[in-house]
Amino acid sequence: MFEQLGLIGCGLMGGSFALALKKAGLVGRVVGYSKSPSTTERALALGVIDAEASSALQAVQGSDLVLLAVPVAATEATLASIRHLVTPGMLIMDVGSTKADVVQAARAGLGDRIGSFVPAHPITGKEVAGVEHAEAGLYTGSHVVLTPTEHTHDALLEQARRIWQALGCQVHGMTPEAHDATLATVSHLPHLLAFAMMQSVLAQPDADATLALAGPGFRDFTRIAAGNPQIWRDILLANREQVLAQARQFREALDQLEALVHAGDGPGLQEQITRASTARAGWRMGAPRMGAPRTAAPATSSDLQGA
Repeated sequence: MFEQLGLIGCGLMGGSFALALKKAGLVGRVVGYSKSPSTTERALALGVIDAEASSALQAVQGSDLVLLAVPVAATEATLASIRHLVTPGMLIMDVGSTKADVVQAARAGLGDRIGSFVPAHPITGKEVAGVEHAEAGLYTGSHVVLTPTEHTHDALLEQARRIWQALGCQVHGMTPEAHDATLATVSHLPHLLAFAMMQSVLAQPDADATLALAGPGFRDFTRIAAGNPQIWRDILLANREQVLAQARQFREALDQLEALVHAGDGPGLQEQITRASTARAGWRMGAPRMGAPRTAAPATSSDLQGA
């Protein structure tokens, strides 16, 4: 059991992590800090945290586990603000959706104490934000990617892997660069396309009437366009090179289909649709796995006792 979780960012992701740890019996106490005092107060009232901190540094004091659930752009400043309290045995993780920039920020913010940091990305969430939507089961069944640096302490990487597995997650290990390229393909670009689709509909002469006739297909395709605007602005800008590379590849695929439609090539169009349809029908979320971290033994909550 961890004696204390220092939670920096008491919103949906951070709050759900705290609740999950509590439910699993893996933490004795949670001290939380958010930039907005009202968020921290709400987290306390909901039982997500056990004590309020007036700063990130105060949340870290006395903690053996720290989670950063802040915008990626705030990573460097946040880590720099807690640096002098970071010890070799303290495990620090984040939940950012991009990793190359997070690792760079950690190098600058933590300096020679970067060995305590295990970059993490739990691939889950909701279209709604805020601690009031936090739930202990948010991470159950999700995938978590760990992208350790060459300085990450092996023992802390093992602890991080066991924590996420104890919360019911499948854990994968990747380089930060491979993570960002993969997520640009299957997450970041799809969000950009959903935003573009909604913008296209809103540009119609009678957008309201058009939307009134939209059915389940449109609903499912654009669901993710309801995501938090600030969060997705930051993600798309942070991973811009990979997102733009995948956008170029998408345009090539779209151009091919448009050319077939323009030419009235029914057989060719059906062949391309069949290829996509077959691949989608045979796809199962989470398979195949993306690889394992440097350590690979399975873990349960009991493995974390005394961690």
